Amino acid sequence: MIGTIVNTITILVGSTLGSILKRGIKEKYQNGLFTAMGLAATALGINAIATHMPESNYPVLFIASLAIGGLIGTVLDLEGRFNRLVGHFSQSNLAQGLTTGLLLYCIGTLSIVGPMMSALYGDHTYLYTNAMLDLVTSTVLAGTYGIGMTLAAPVLFLWQGSIYLLTITCGRIISDELMTEVSIVGGILILCSGLSILKIKDCKTLNLLPALIIPPVFFLLKHLSGF
Repeated sequence: MIGTIVNTITILVGSTLGSILKRGIKEKYQNGLFTAMGLAATALGINAIATHMPESNYPVLFIASLAIGGLIGTVLDLEGRFNRLVGHFSQSNLAQGLTTGLLLYCIGTLSIVGPMMSALYGDHTYLYTNAMLDLVTSTVLAGTYGIGMTLAAPVLFLWQGSIYLLTITCGRIISDELMTEVSIVGGILILCSGLSILKIKDCKTLNLLPALIIPPVFFLLKHLSGF
């Protein structure tokens, strides 16, 4: 868990540093940071999709995942509930910032594969790399959205910690195929976040989060059925 702890600390440090620097950043520069993060999220999403799509043996699975997951998220109104919750703490764009931060911190390939590598092989390289990336990202995000971005740190800890514990418990059924499908869906969600930041399309990204559950469920049913 040392890699996850380091990753969590870097987000706290970056968010605090960014919120301090925000006081001296003019609105036009904040808008510049805002656009930069939108472009970065878009690029990261496209890269994840382009990298893993050719490796997929189930080209329709990501479509089914988005359709089913999006329906579940819409019925549960995850986006609306999250915005209302954050609204109790802030009247700013913190909700969008946290949505973006959580996706960038948690849904990236390093953040998913990292805890698995740590649990299976004691290799923290991916998590340390992810920590450095998150340090920079959290500083920029907090420079735009403020100190509230520190709320993403405990979520990251729980996310990576859960993957770590799940890998230890069920490591044998976590295959490369599953990781490929999760990475494709995750890349699409990061892309959606980028489009929302750039005000190109409000994709209601949080409503799509249940899509990440569909590939593991598919592979679990496949494993149990023996196919």
